[in-house]
This record gives sequence, C-alpha cells and structure tokens, in this order.
Amino acid sequence: MRVVIAEDAVLLREGLVGLLERFGHTVAAAVGDAPALLAAVAEHRPDAVVTDVRMPPGFADEGLRAALELRERHPDLAVLVLSQYVEQTYAAELLEPGNGAGIGYLLKDRIGDVREFVDALDRVAAGGTVVDPEVVRQLLRRRRDPLARLTPREQEVLGLIAEGRTNASIAKELFVTEAAVAKHIANIFAKLDLPPAADGHRRVLAVLEYLK
Repeated sequence: MRVVIAEDAVLLREGLVGLLERFGHTVAAAVGDAPALLAAVAEHRPDAVVTDVRMPPGFADEGLRAALELRERHPDLAVLVLSQYVEQTYAAELLEPGNGAGIGYLLKDRIGDVREFVDALDRVAAGGTVVDPEVVRQLLRRRRDPLARLTPREQEVLGLIAEGRTNASIAKELFVTEAAVAKHIANIFAKLDLPPAADGHRRVLAVLEYLK
C-alpha cells in the first residue's frame, strides 16, 4: 500500500513512517501541514492518507478540512484521521456514507498497540470504516434525544459496532452471548429509526448516516 502521512509533530511523523515501512507499506510522502498534504496526494496518488487534525498554519482543523477536500477530489482515496481529540464540526461530515472509499477516525491516546493501528489502516484501505467508540459517543451527544433512548449497555454495544466488531467479538468483549448482542443491535436500530444491516461495516455506516 502507498501511503501519504500528514503530521506536524516531527517525531510522531517519522515514527509513523518507520512503523508503516516495517509492516511492508510504502510511504510516498510525509508532510507537516495541510497545503503540503493536498500537494502530496496530487503528486503521488496514494492508496491511503493518514492525517492529523490540527496542523499549520492555524493549528485548528486544517488537517480535517484537507481530508474533506481530498475525499471530494479523490473519491477512491482511503482516509484515516489520527487525532488527540474529536473535532465535531467536520467529523460527522467526513464520516458520512458516500462513495465506498474507506474512512477512519482514531484517537491517538486510545490506540493500544501498533498492530491495532496498522490493522485499522488496512481495513480502511480495503474500503472499511473504523471509528473510535469515543468519537461516536461525542458525536451522538449532539443528538441528545435519540441517544437518551438507548440503555447504557446499548450505548456500549453501539461503540463497539462503530469499531467494526463482529457480533462474536462484541459478545466476547462484554461477556454475553451472541444472541444477547443481536438483541441489543436490533434495539439500537429500532430506537434510532435505522434499518438493520447485513454486516458490521454497513451497521457503522448506518450509524454515521444518522449522524448527518
């Protein structure tokens, strides 16, 4: 996989380069600001982009806005946002279901190991959706009434769905049966007025469709 990295912190940027190369990927470019990200993607036509949210020149949401622009310019480009916080203004827009290209939003301090990160990037590059459950929770807080319909357990299941977990994986994580997980999922979609879907990826997209 050919990847372009955008991260203003030099040590983290170089660390990501070394990590991805160690797992067999090619880093076509590693840049430190949003304009350079746009230029690098135009030049190298990578398979995926890994970008921070806050970057020069304003250290606000330049990386996320650049990601949105890249999704518009290059519909087949997979984008993984790697950030320290949830930028709610543009996050829901970035995560909207659309053309089928992979998309992800992970929080740096919640990534447990390097394999977890690389696996997430691989899933995004393959067209999947990977979203940290904390991102889902913060976005859902913007829609208080629907979230209030969910029980605490259903909210927990929803967060795991957003990670792309299977029913079996959720059951193992929560120490319940798969039948119980299936019931929770049916309740979630019913309470959020969303139709059940066939697999984890579509379930995540259904949740993100609602967040629009």
